[in-house]
Amino acid sequence: MDKLRIVGGNRLGGEVRISGAKNSALPILASTLLSSGVMRIGNLPHLHDITTMLELLGCMGVEVAINEDMSVEIDCRNVHSQVAPYDLVRTMRASILVLGPLLARYGVAEVSLPGGCAIGSRPVDLHLRGMEAMGAHIDVVDGYIKARAPEGGLKGANIFLDTVTVTGTENILMAAVLAKGTTVIENAAREPEVVDLANCLIAMGAKIRGAGTDTLVVEGVEQLNGAEFRVLPDRIETGTYLVAAGVTGGCVKTKDTDPLLLEAVLHKLEEAGAVITTGDDWIKLDMEGRRPKAVNVRTAPHPAFPTDMQAQFVVLNAVAEGTGTVIETVFENRFMHAQELVRMGADIHVEGNTAVVTGKEGLTGAPVMATDLRASASLVLAALVATGSTDVNRIYHIDRGYECIEEKFQQLGANIRRVSGR
Repeated sequence: MDKLRIVGGNRLGGEVRISGAKNSALPILASTLLSSGVMRIGNLPHLHDITTMLELLGCMGVEVAINEDMSVEIDCRNVHSQVAPYDLVRTMRASILVLGPLLARYGVAEVSLPGGCAIGSRPVDLHLRGMEAMGAHIDVVDGYIKARAPEGGLKGANIFLDTVTVTGTENILMAAVLAKGTTVIENAAREPEVVDLANCLIAMGAKIRGAGTDTLVVEGVEQLNGAEFRVLPDRIETGTYLVAAGVTGGCVKTKDTDPLLLEAVLHKLEEAGAVITTGDDWIKLDMEGRRPKAVNVRTAPHPAFPTDMQAQFVVLNAVAEGTGTVIETVFENRFMHAQELVRMGADIHVEGNTAVVTGKEGLTGAPVMATDLRASASLVLAALVATGSTDVNRIYHIDRGYECIEEKFQQLGANIRRVSGR
């Protein structure tokens, strides 16, 4: 099993290109099941989860062709199966996103209950309640969700989500676009990735209002057509490289990104003492060789501070001047990286959903183990600033969300390489 070996102490500098957003690409790929024509999706990141989703579509009979520019053409006109099998779904929670499209277009779906990162409870019951509100009959049998639309197809409904859920909003939205009548989704997620999915569906011919607000109104249509769409930039990858510059006292420009997607994160980085400059499609952070200042962070659904940037800011506080408090309100089990950072000398005290972090002038390299995708990113950041060598194990987690991470950090001057875990 591979691991990343990092020798810390280098101040990062230079430019790095940001990939397409995995959390946008996955629902958009699932949405192609709704199309009666050929879909062309661009700016897909080269990640294991993307490969898994394409394999999942392929096992249903979807024809996938990769173009020279690395865009993907997807033809769903010969789908012969509405089953998402356990062997593929178990590795990726986003596989649940095929439920809504299959149910809406084919009237039937059989989807294994999902797997993915172990960061706490992320139940699918809100997805299922939304489908049931549109008339679907659903059973959970032998680890599979078995869903069937009523005679005549799904029907529009008023749906209130008890909890803000990104994948739940996306799944119900995709089911609603072909339902008969009007569907109103209240307390909907407002994340940019949800807006991106809505924009893709609109390009296919869907009638959706309210994307980016907490109320989505969907007028069902008879069919969706083929379209061409480009996935938005990955705001979490962007934020990760900016924090890396901040913790190492460096200066990094992220290209092919969007500053409007990161307002809460950029505000906190400025509060930490970074100099931030932006253009239409780039963000530059300059820490000017200084240590960051500790900041207080509280995660919450968009447009507040994103939970997927929490672990990176724990590292920032670990090497900052002062003490910062990080409060996690989205997932209840998302401080598993804290104990690994303590092994590197960090001063972190976790009580419930709060981590109190007192900054130190330096961390020390040590063997550490990634426990989930963003936790693994935080360990890489800590290793970049630590004295000595750090081995980050279980990097299959990081490969699920960061494209070519060692190559990109090498471009910025980091001493990092992938080695065999034997």
